[in-house]
Amino acid sequence: MSFTLATWNINSVRLREPLVLKLLSEEAPDVLCLQECKSPVDKIPLDGFKALGYTHMVARGQKGYNGVAILSKIPMVEAGAEDYASLGHARHIAGKLDNGVTVHNFYVPAGGDVADREVNEKFGQKLDYLTEMRDAFHAAAPQKSILVGDLNIAPREDDVWDHKKLLKVVSHTPIEVEALAQTQDAGKWVDITRQDLPEGLLYSWWSYRAKDWDDADKGRRLDHVWATPDISSAAHSSRVLRAARGWTQPSDHAPVFATFDI
Repeated sequence: MSFTLATWNINSVRLREPLVLKLLSEEAPDVLCLQECKSPVDKIPLDGFKALGYTHMVARGQKGYNGVAILSKIPMVEAGAEDYASLGHARHIAGKLDNGVTVHNFYVPAGGDVADREVNEKFGQKLDYLTEMRDAFHAAAPQKSILVGDLNIAPREDDVWDHKKLLKVVSHTPIEVEALAQTQDAGKWVDITRQDLPEGLLYSWWSYRAKDWDDADKGRRLDHVWATPDISSAAHSSRVLRAARGWTQPSDHAPVFATFDI
């Protein structure tokens, strides 16, 4: 069985419902993981998604903030939702597909503007969240699993537009990069995007502050697709749908895709 998965920080699923429908109609991934839905689960606009064949959903939501959802054409049951760092935020949902693959959808805290937990509580929350993710993967090694989402860290030098300029900017600081690496190593997760696209600058987010975002191209790769070693070799065809960043009233993130032959 071959299936394609996409992950996208949609920045309000209700405001950008037309964009989700456009993506589902034009790209037709079998599974779509959304972050920053900014909606209670019962307010997510499901009718249009179901009409396109996405009849299965697992989600966690809250009014106006955070929120994660997995839409699927493939039969799927909920497989857990964790509140790492005890923030009370809707930042994780897992669904198990009927092919036996578990999909984890994460929205890691952004961390605020100052890379110092002593003066910025949000930065501390981000580090604590990653630490608890790491410890959970150490405690129970994931198998036949995919982890996706807006992890709010661009780990590699070629995941940002200027490595040296961003070393002190939240999302690319050494302490965050190390925390993400420890989390990845704990679950032996394979970075599927970089497995398929190992070289060169690659971004999935461009700030709203840049009106000429496409020309300036000051991006960061904040959105990720990982897989456990037992299925990582089945992955291929990774890509970032950069064009979606230029759609009408866009999210500041672009969808990231990967296909798995399982």
